[in-house]
Amino acid sequence: MDVFTAIKERRSCRKFLPDAVSEEAIEKILEAAIWAPSPANNQPWEFVVIANQDIKKKIHAESVECKKALYEKSGWAWVDKYQAGFLLEAPVIIAIIGDPAKTGLHKFLAGTETTYQHGCAAAIQNMLLVAHAQGLGSLWFTLFDRGTMKKTLGIDPSKEPLALVCLGKAADSPIQTPRKNVKEKTRHIL
Repeated sequence: MDVFTAIKERRSCRKFLPDAVSEEAIEKILEAAIWAPSPANNQPWEFVVIANQDIKKKIHAESVECKKALYEKSGWAWVDKYQAGFLLEAPVIIAIIGDPAKTGLHKFLAGTETTYQHGCAAAIQNMLLVAHAQGLGSLWFTLFDRGTMKKTLGIDPSKEPLALVCLGKAADSPIQTPRKNVKEKTRHIL
């Protein structure tokens, strides 16, 4: 699949079939992740592959609690309506763990110490595109409390769980959301 086609066609999947995701597909997705660019090529990521239903139930329960707390703080109606059943449906979830110690030279510039997250975001984008190219649905999920997720997944306290990527065969066609015209979002300095 052409990379630009994958970029334009990929959409977030929120309904998965129970079909297993092959080890080969997971390996390709993880290999794509590690080829992402990162600050000073520090490769600040680690991955936890989750297929255990009990762990997925804990992750789901924690996201429901996080959603409640965020709704109370924000009052935003969409937060209260948000459902995360896909965490239970997705055959595989890959947690992306970032290492703040691998942020590159930016750790010496106040206010930019989190650039390790940028490298992890690039890895996530690679994962999503390769999943799509393999005919899999995927979702980039961040609605969780990092401290609780560290405990659930047994993550080193010095590292940060940044996102979960849900993977599986899509149960239906994802919603095709429109994009702004590139000219509306671009400014040139000549």
